[in-house]
Amino acid sequence: MESPPAVAVEDLSMTYRVPVRDAGLVAAARALVRRNYRDVHAVQNVTFHIETGHVVGFLGRNGAGKTTTMKILAGILHPTSGRVRVFGETPWRRHNHYLRQIALIRGSQPIGDAPELTVLDSFRYQQVLYDVAESEFEHNLAELSELLDLDSILQRQVRALSLGERMRAGLALALVYRPRILFLDEPTIGLDISAAKLVRTFIAEYSAQTGATVLLTSHSMADVESLCPRLILIDDGAIAFDGRRDELSSVFSPTKLIRVAVTDDDPDLAQHGDVLQRDGNQWLLRVDRDAVPATTARILSSFAVADLSVEEPSLENVMDQAYRHLRSAKDATS
Repeated sequence: MESPPAVAVEDLSMTYRVPVRDAGLVAAARALVRRNYRDVHAVQNVTFHIETGHVVGFLGRNGAGKTTTMKILAGILHPTSGRVRVFGETPWRRHNHYLRQIALIRGSQPIGDAPELTVLDSFRYQQVLYDVAESEFEHNLAELSELLDLDSILQRQVRALSLGERMRAGLALALVYRPRILFLDEPTIGLDISAAKLVRTFIAEYSAQTGATVLLTSHSMADVESLCPRLILIDDGAIAFDGRRDELSSVFSPTKLIRVAVTDDDPDLAQHGDVLQRDGNQWLLRVDRDAVPATTARILSSFAVADLSVEEPSLENVMDQAYRHLRSAKDATS
């Protein structure tokens, strides 16, 4: 018998009722007596499953419904309708047993609520808060210290840490009780290149070593490319794509890239595709996806080719094309 998924979301919807009024003092005064409201559909009939131990990217534009969905999964919000199970639990009931299995990490979340404490004192407080047994705490702390290089800062006060050290300690603090699922909302936002790379490496290693399930939202395509084999794209509160990362291009990008190096004198490859880049006898062409086999055959038969490769467009470009496609489709139906 197959084990149930770690996350099961069925027909999830969330509607906010927000006040609205016209501009001006008269309208403001009238709103004090009688308010008008409108409904905002943040999430609409969303359905997806995530298997235990998988790392999944949850993508979309600002306001698409990502954070609302994450807050529902973490038990912070109660949905308007739908069914959600995370390890068999209903999140918004907020049972202690459930809360000890999850971590919602928003941004880089540096440690710092009690700057006079040492880093180890902060971890000890977290141990008491989440009722972590001593042997389990020691094991988890040792594992996190190795992954995030914390040994040298455990005895230091939080206020004396650098930003990078606070970031590493804050990430470990959120995981010292070893949650089974991580909801990560923009985990590398505001970090420099080195710090962001450290966080990505840590997330991958933590999931691999502990079997933790990860649902990640990020506008950084570096995060997505390095961590997420599967992507769920949400747009205007509804699922627009759910599949492997390499399938996204075929759905939303009509083109591929052909990178060619030739040894001919003064070659002209412009007739074979849109020239995106040329450096001497090295060319980068954009070609319709369906025309790639015929185009590569013509190039190979017409030029002295030293090297040729066919590439998918960057994930950033594919996402841009996806957003444009979805917006055009919405405009056409409105």
